[in-house]
Amino acid sequence: MDTSADPARTRLRRALTRYRRRFGSRQTVRRDLTAGLVAGVESVPDGLAAGLLAGVNPLYGLYGYLFGTLGGALATGSVFMSVQATGAMAVIISDVPETQSGAGAGAALTTLAVLTGIVMLALGLAGAGRLVRFIPTAVLVGFINAVAVNIILGQLATFTGYAGEGTNRLASAVDTVLNVASFDGWAVLIGALTILLILLLERTRLGPLGMVVAIVLTSLLTAVLPGARVELVADVAQIPAALPAPTPPDFTLLRALAVPAVSLALVGLVQGAAISGSIPNPGGRLPDPSADFRGQGIANLAAGLFHGMPVGGSMSGTAMVRAAGARSALANVVAAVVMLITILVLAPAIGTIAMPALAGLLILVGVRTMKPGDLLLVWRTGPVQAAVLVVTFALTLLIPLQYAVLAGVGLAIVLHVSRQSSRVRVRAWHFGATATLPEEADPPARVPAEETVVLVVYGSLFFAAAPVFAAQLPAPGSESGGGVVVLRLRGTDEFGSTFLRVIERYAAELAADGALLVLCGIGPRAEAQLRSTGLLRTLGPEHVFPETSRLGESLERARTHAAEWRAAQSDPGITNHG
Repeated sequence: MDTSADPARTRLRRALTRYRRRFGSRQTVRRDLTAGLVAGVESVPDGLAAGLLAGVNPLYGLYGYLFGTLGGALATGSVFMSVQATGAMAVIISDVPETQSGAGAGAALTTLAVLTGIVMLALGLAGAGRLVRFIPTAVLVGFINAVAVNIILGQLATFTGYAGEGTNRLASAVDTVLNVASFDGWAVLIGALTILLILLLERTRLGPLGMVVAIVLTSLLTAVLPGARVELVADVAQIPAALPAPTPPDFTLLRALAVPAVSLALVGLVQGAAISGSIPNPGGRLPDPSADFRGQGIANLAAGLFHGMPVGGSMSGTAMVRAAGARSALANVVAAVVMLITILVLAPAIGTIAMPALAGLLILVGVRTMKPGDLLLVWRTGPVQAAVLVVTFALTLLIPLQYAVLAGVGLAIVLHVSRQSSRVRVRAWHFGATATLPEEADPPARVPAEETVVLVVYGSLFFAAAPVFAAQLPAPGSESGGGVVVLRLRGTDEFGSTFLRVIERYAAELAADGALLVLCGIGPRAEAQLRSTGLLRTLGPEHVFPETSRLGESLERARTHAAEWRAAQSDPGITNHG
């Protein structure tokens, strides 16, 4: 009897059991149904507003919410994560010309969402979730607050009824302010009243549903007030009472959409990682960010194939569904079903929503996205952090957002490299005649004659740190004869080629002045590098001491070897056994 399949069946059953648990139990169904109903109803105007912010058919924003929420509920590692069209991602889309106009705009949006999903999925499969932590807070704070400003500026035309002119949103906003007399009074009234009603109704028992009620009331107001005429959703988009048919992406647009797709993936993943790192799953365990990467990728593939906008982990959406009482991923599944029913049953009603009302909602979202406390904290951290904050903020306002995202990531990499290279420190350990523990001090400026100098390195010895390391080494000279420099490198798993060149050059300089370089605490991989590059032969194998399991043993052997070497130099008759 073949029993080889039994372990496989057991693993499959366990995996299915774990997967079923993400959707709760009989005890949690009621809370999840309530939370899903609230989230689904609230997501309808929110999704339409996201499409408006992105400059595309508002219905595409709702499709993104629907399929993103469903895909995220089924596939992310985070049980509670709501995968939606976020404000930052919508602003990026609005800067992509291919998605904004022309007969191929819909196909371009589909292709952009699919490409974004492919990038996210690939990063998740590569286990890249841990890389998000390398983006400095100054970059994130500058970017998020500038996006908040962009959200507000991007809605001024719809809110005021006047389309400002300019090369970017900032210039258009200035032109708008200078033309107050051209504002549409009804549009401003509806937008402002929507903001006021949201602020008031949120304080009532309606809670998050106050936003929905506010938009419904102001939209009804435009229909009953005599002479009131503002732009409606139906004026900019057809609202069919059906789901769109699946549409394949157009990969001939790959070259034009590659950079925006990567930018969207990075923004979505960073926002999703904030959820992974702060909202635990039931049981208290934080989700795997790489699993969330994969889930967001799958959600984007689903959204893209059904005309939805690119989506990512939404902190506000996740916080809202949890505040509504969610106990499992079933809440987001219910939210998607509610959105589906709304599209199929209430399509004509969606068309009557006033566009200035959605603009008012987005302006309020932009204001709430701004984090002045975070800005102030980063500004007070120091001049370097403040400079990074200002540069990221300015770039995000002045250039297309997809390039600003990549510039921010590049700035983060440069900042990280700069930080790590400047943190390399070389210290000298002095061993007294009776002391069992060394005393740490600054290394000497010069290599003293007939003495052993023990140097310890702190920090990462990658390529950019090598010159910083070399500048801290004591310099050899004509007075250094018989001196020995023992360099302790325990904990350095491998060396870069730049660092190896520094070691080779320093050893040659010491030898030219009658001194010696000894390495100790060398790990197996580092020793293999020394051997494969030929540097071990150049230094002399007898002058290199591998690390051992006993701390200090390799260093003690190196110091003994240094003393024997000095004795051999002063009396050639003494044999040095290394």
